[in-house]
Amino acid sequence: MVQKSQDIAVATANKLSANRLSLYYGEKQALRDITMGIQANTITAFIGPSGCGKSTFLRCFNRMNDLIPNVRIDGQVTLDGKDIYRKKLDVYEHRKNIGMVFQKPNPFPKSIYDNVVFGLDINGERSRSVLDQTVEDALTKAALWDEVKDNLHKSALALSGGQQQRLCIARAIAVKPSVLLMDEPASALDPISTAKIEELIISLKDSFTIVIVTHNMQQAARISDKTAFFYLGELIEYTDTGTLFTNPQREATENYITGRYG
Repeated sequence: MVQKSQDIAVATANKLSANRLSLYYGEKQALRDITMGIQANTITAFIGPSGCGKSTFLRCFNRMNDLIPNVRIDGQVTLDGKDIYRKKLDVYEHRKNIGMVFQKPNPFPKSIYDNVVFGLDINGERSRSVLDQTVEDALTKAALWDEVKDNLHKSALALSGGQQQRLCIARAIAVKPSVLLMDEPASALDPISTAKIEELIISLKDSFTIVIVTHNMQQAARISDKTAFFYLGELIEYTDTGTLFTNPQREATENYITGRYG
């Protein structure tokens, strides 16, 4: 009973939390007994070698792993203290509260304007003034408004890669989620575009809780408040970013950040 009360307290104190979370693809175990909490309005980075489970864990927060056959999850994941794997949860409504940005920019073959309002449109919003204001607000937050405001009805596919990724961020935040998940959002971009995405992520922290998967340890060090190191499906170490990179407590963490493996 004491342990259960402590678990509830930890979940309630954090925006997102996982408690003894394990995930299986059929018989293969991909995540092993992960427990961690993510505070609101912070940037949390997941680092680790390829195949270590960090993207799989990220997708647990918006239940995208549900779309993969033969996936089984043990343990608990919470958003604002509520179990997101509980029965009768409206998964569609849940995903509206958790935006997702992927590795490669994936704008729809529509206009810039229609990309941003896509989520509102499928939910039945028809007010032109609401849609117009949403487009301006989302593109402004995504640091793209000044670049595209005169071309809103041109194809999003005509934008550069970096602009497309910022458009995808605008599309994600247009429906006003409270959490933004990012799976290597700058890995396909050039250094200048990457710098713009990093500046954008930092600027969004006041409005969203952000979780980012990255292979770029320098990027994690530059933008995140906390960093979690994963290895072979396990959470090895999770602490303030500065501490993890300058004074890691686990040998495996030190070996990874010093380039001895990974």
